[in-house]
Amino acid sequence: MSDKALEAIKGVINDPEHIRNIAIAAHIDHGKTTLTDNLLARAGMISDKLAGDQRFMDFDDQEAERGITIYSANISMVHEHDGEDHLINLIDTPGHVDFGGDVTRAMRAVDGVVVLVDAVDGVMPQTETVMKQALNEGVKPVLFINKVDRLIEEMQLTPEEMQKRFTKIIREVNTALRKYADEETAEEWSMAVNDGTVAFGSALKNWAISVPYMEDTGITFGDIIEKVNEGDHEGLREEAPIEEVVLDMVVEHLEDPRKSARYRIPAVWPGDPDTDVGRSMAEQNADGPLVGVVTNVEDDEHAGTIATARLFSGTVSEGDQLYGLGSQKTERAQQVGIYSGPRKLNIDSVPAGNIAAITGPDFSTGETFIREGDEEITAFEQIEHVFEPVVTKSIEPKRTSDLPKLIETLRKRSKEDNTIKVDIDEETGETKVSGLGELHIEAKVERHLEEKGIDINVSEPIVVFREGISEASDVRVGKSPNRHNKLEISVEPIDDELRNFLKEEYADLQRESDDQTEVRDALVEHGMDQDEADNIMEVYEENVFVNSSRGIKNLREIQEYLVTAFHEFCDEGPMANEPVIGLKVKLHDAKLHEDAIHRGPAQMIPATKGAIKNGFLNAGPQLIEPKQILRIDTPSDTMGDAMTEVNNRRGDIIDMDEEGDSAIIQCKLPVEELFGFEAALKSATNGKGFYSLVDLIYEPMQRALQEEKMMEIRERKGMKQEMPQVEE
Repeated sequence: MSDKALEAIKGVINDPEHIRNIAIAAHIDHGKTTLTDNLLARAGMISDKLAGDQRFMDFDDQEAERGITIYSANISMVHEHDGEDHLINLIDTPGHVDFGGDVTRAMRAVDGVVVLVDAVDGVMPQTETVMKQALNEGVKPVLFINKVDRLIEEMQLTPEEMQKRFTKIIREVNTALRKYADEETAEEWSMAVNDGTVAFGSALKNWAISVPYMEDTGITFGDIIEKVNEGDHEGLREEAPIEEVVLDMVVEHLEDPRKSARYRIPAVWPGDPDTDVGRSMAEQNADGPLVGVVTNVEDDEHAGTIATARLFSGTVSEGDQLYGLGSQKTERAQQVGIYSGPRKLNIDSVPAGNIAAITGPDFSTGETFIREGDEEITAFEQIEHVFEPVVTKSIEPKRTSDLPKLIETLRKRSKEDNTIKVDIDEETGETKVSGLGELHIEAKVERHLEEKGIDINVSEPIVVFREGISEASDVRVGKSPNRHNKLEISVEPIDDELRNFLKEEYADLQRESDDQTEVRDALVEHGMDQDEADNIMEVYEENVFVNSSRGIKNLREIQEYLVTAFHEFCDEGPMANEPVIGLKVKLHDAKLHEDAIHRGPAQMIPATKGAIKNGFLNAGPQLIEPKQILRIDTPSDTMGDAMTEVNNRRGDIIDMDEEGDSAIIQCKLPVEELFGFEAALKSATNGKGFYSLVDLIYEPMQRALQEEKMMEIRERKGMKQEMPQVEE
């Protein structure tokens, strides 16, 4: 970056109204990184000739090898609009679903997003996912329709056919907007050609157009078609440079940090807005108390840990002592600065409203930090990804001496990417790493360890199943080891609607609500009996423990032990030690010893777990497996072969549709059967078929396969090779 560009950034960094924090997000291969290159060319960071081809933002070796973006990358640039400089802090995000966690984290850092859609492919599942990720974080979208040159050159569409295609894309993006935003926001943020919130162009050929730009310059869509047909992309590049059209759209239609704070802060911060810190964040006040959220962490072998942080209040300066509210640790900001792709530009301080690079703090992604000594505040909500880890691999070092280094490296990885879960047995050295898919673990864990010089043995991928029940049990008795205490407990399944509410909304509602009746009413609305909703002892993951008893003496004193037992049971079910979902446990009665010493945890926890286990085994226990709902795109003439691949892997076809020479198949496939599916699909469709993730669900495994699968899991875990029985 030139001294001139750096001075321009310093000139705008303190002016929130002239700052735009944006991400570029899309389905894989729709052209995000190519578009970003063009925007960088505008900022003078790479040559115009290389823009679209250099993939400047893919600075990790693997990204260059695979031709995909794996890590989010940050850049800051200045764009002049209407005679005024604007600072654009931009994040280029991955499109592959395995790296969706990076997209989720990027959305916490930004206020606006350019959603990019391939004009040929149209709106794809990951397009809708990134819309959901953005809207969950209160981030406003605009739309860029890419690869328009292909509609003209390859597909030779008429202007009317192109308009029809554009209309369909815009309608589908706005449908996703209405699906994930409230009515008022959806109305206000709706994207349309005429108001300039939609632009069209070719990132590869470096040109773009929008209605406002047409009005300003007199260029028509007819001119665009004519020049493309003549092959005059260079002329188009000069008349309608992509970076000018897109960055003008960003400045005009995406909010500055101060405006977006009005609705973003309430969406992601559960604290009291009517406090000094709440008001300071609403104003993005650089002179207020320091508040930042870590949105990314990377380990630099020269500089140490570098935290990317969105600053919502105050100013972070070199040498500041930062206090993490989650870790309760104080860490020093050794250097602060802003990003320039793979480089960091160090400056003395970075104020609120910006995305900062802070060298030194050993914080995890999602950590809220303040300045040491300031009054503690409510932390920002955790950054939750839309999908959970479903694939696990066991990793162990080939050399025992590498074990400490392996453990340390994996802990750092899970701090950097909270969609990577690490479970370490420090005695045996066996380590289980869970991620969003095979590629996720391979690229972000296995390859990373290899680069660190740690030789590892890696197991075949494992899928974590769930355990559940299909019917209600009768009342079962659990006795304590000393035989002095007796509990009467029954279990029953809860339906998907209530289970999803407990998983996704209950904790937030419980935390934010001043009135417990609001929580109870929400439970009733999602299918729970009102009396039970009034007497919940504990909600854990997707399970609930209800007190259905009438006046048990000393219950309050043992409740903590009952809840601990409930947690332990739900963490490891009785059939294969897999997590339990969709379980309602009801306490009906208890006979307890008068003396508290005889009803401690060593007595009450086994009694509770025994009763729940007997109820569970008496209630149609079943193994529940994760399944992915996929969209498969393939040429029509290979549709049958693609469907055969699905059927051969215990898959179900949900829907089929044909558009011209292309077929779209919606199907449901067990995650366990997905290993190697991508290669098999390519082989079956002559390299032209591909799939996208639409959703992740859990469904009972086919009954005929359950026992064999349970035995396989039990053997892997070193458990007895026999099915558990009810203990009378």
